[in-house]
Amino acid sequence: MKKMKSAYLLAVLAMLLVFATACGNKNNEGASTDGGKKASGSIVISGSSAMQPLVAAAAEQFKQDNPDADIQVQAGGSGTGLSQVSEGAVKIGNSDVFAEEKEGIPADKLKDHQVAVVGMSAAVNPEVGIKDISKKDLIKVFTGKVKNWKELGGKDQKIALINRPDSSGTRATFVKYGLDGNTPVEGAATEDSSNTVQKLIKETPGAVGYLAFSYFTDNSGVTPLSIDGVKPTDENVQTGKFPIWAYEHSYTKGEPKGLEKQFLDYLMSDDIQNKLVPDQGYIPASKMKVKRDAEGKVTKK
Repeated sequence: MKKMKSAYLLAVLAMLLVFATACGNKNNEGASTDGGKKASGSIVISGSSAMQPLVAAAAEQFKQDNPDADIQVQAGGSGTGLSQVSEGAVKIGNSDVFAEEKEGIPADKLKDHQVAVVGMSAAVNPEVGIKDISKKDLIKVFTGKVKNWKELGGKDQKIALINRPDSSGTRATFVKYGLDGNTPVEGAATEDSSNTVQKLIKETPGAVGYLAFSYFTDNSGVTPLSIDGVKPTDENVQTGKFPIWAYEHSYTKGEPKGLEKQFLDYLMSDDIQNKLVPDQGYIPASKMKVKRDAEGKVTKK
């Protein structure tokens, strides 16, 4: 009888061990994105070059946990991203501007996912000799009314404007909130990529352009300008003191599904919002103390 009881107890323990192991394996599955199932498939994302570093970094992290997922992140400007997602050429279109702000874009057919906030400012070659500029003078510089930095207390050096194309969301944001809608004159160059703009400002004597805060690193080789004494910092954007900022939008054609939904959910996860977003030089939308609508009206949250 004792032998039978011992055998029974051993059998029960063995069953419990198998059950616990199965549960443990289920709970220890790799980073899942959809009810425990890892993501797979392929999508292309295009648009804002100001937003590209963040989305590309998130895509790399996502693919580490989901090796069967292929996510290609391309730049090209906000207008390109909005056009391509509207046409169905890409699954996600990144933009620094609201779809309603771009002519010819069917905004009512697109779903807006506000991933983060980006601050932007004018940036100059370090040899120019200024670090602060009034908005009034900033407008004069970009509209060609001031042609030499000595007129603003800098070096006796001709101003070389580095512009962005009309499709650029960075340009649209800078013109709207930095230049009060005034159109920049034709510059020394017009470049589609923020990386190229940064490089040109760094290498061109007298150069000035405009970039997202994420490009103002210690080794960027450019000097970001304060405006009316207000430094281009995350804190000043969050409180509404610094005027040039925009939401970073990821648009989908209708409600996202499949891999596009899994990746967008990942972008909005706490891990990305609280760590990768600030690490990449952006501001989580949840940290903003003010909000802005498509017409540009700013109100307190």
